[in-house]
Amino acid sequence: MHNPSAADARDVLKATSRTFFLPIDDLPPGLRETVMAAYLTHRAIDEIEDHPELEDQAKDWLLSTLSAGIRAAVGGEDFMACFGDAARQLPEVTLRLDEWLALAPADIAPRVWETTASMAERMASWARSHWRIRTPADLCRYTFDVAGSIGLLLCDVHAWYDGTIAPRAEAVAFGRGLQSVNIALDVDKDRARGQRFLPDGWGTPDLLSFARVQLARGRSYQNALPPGGPAHAFTRIPLELAWASLRVIEDSGRRLTRPEVEEIVAKARAGV
Repeated sequence: MHNPSAADARDVLKATSRTFFLPIDDLPPGLRETVMAAYLTHRAIDEIEDHPELEDQAKDWLLSTLSAGIRAAVGGEDFMACFGDAARQLPEVTLRLDEWLALAPADIAPRVWETTASMAERMASWARSHWRIRTPADLCRYTFDVAGSIGLLLCDVHAWYDGTIAPRAEAVAFGRGLQSVNIALDVDKDRARGQRFLPDGWGTPDLLSFARVQLARGRSYQNALPPGGPAHAFTRIPLELAWASLRVIEDSGRRLTRPEVEEIVAKARAGV
């Protein structure tokens, strides 16, 4: 695994996430690199899952191969061979996966590796099933696999950093809530690609109700974190953006405008 500079990783993070760049960048050293590594490794995997030109069979093979490679890694691995011919189609954040795996401090890095490998394997399973979500239980499973499990990782990372103890079930709901809002925002785009992440018989209002329940529990997660601490501060921007997006979708079916996002982010950073 090749060690990237923190500044280089920061540049890639800024280019890939408007929602999480500032929350991660505002974290103290040590914690910042760990959460950055977690975000970038999972984004690398997510880019394979969401790739519009890769067939599900190819996604299954890539994700399974990467999961096995991460679990077998002992240091210094180059994952380029895992990508095969698909490397030409994949973005920088994915092709540099080995660098993001090397970014976190050594005593917490294996926890990031474990979550990344597990997520890749679960995404491979979803690719094999062609992302068939038939029941509310399927939706709960999917949102756990791609987001709720990261809430559990965050619990462990914050406990490692400063001893913060967080309610783990609510941390899962925090991730589920963010992911379900993202699904609601992308319903039209997913439909155009022939994908549907809603249970049979559900429409957007049902999904928004699900998201509201999860975000309410996500708020409980936030409120249980020490005020003024880095764990609490980290949740503010993504949670406020998710709640605001939910309200805008319900009111007018649109996305937040850039000025609206900027206002929400400024207030969240100021603790308003």
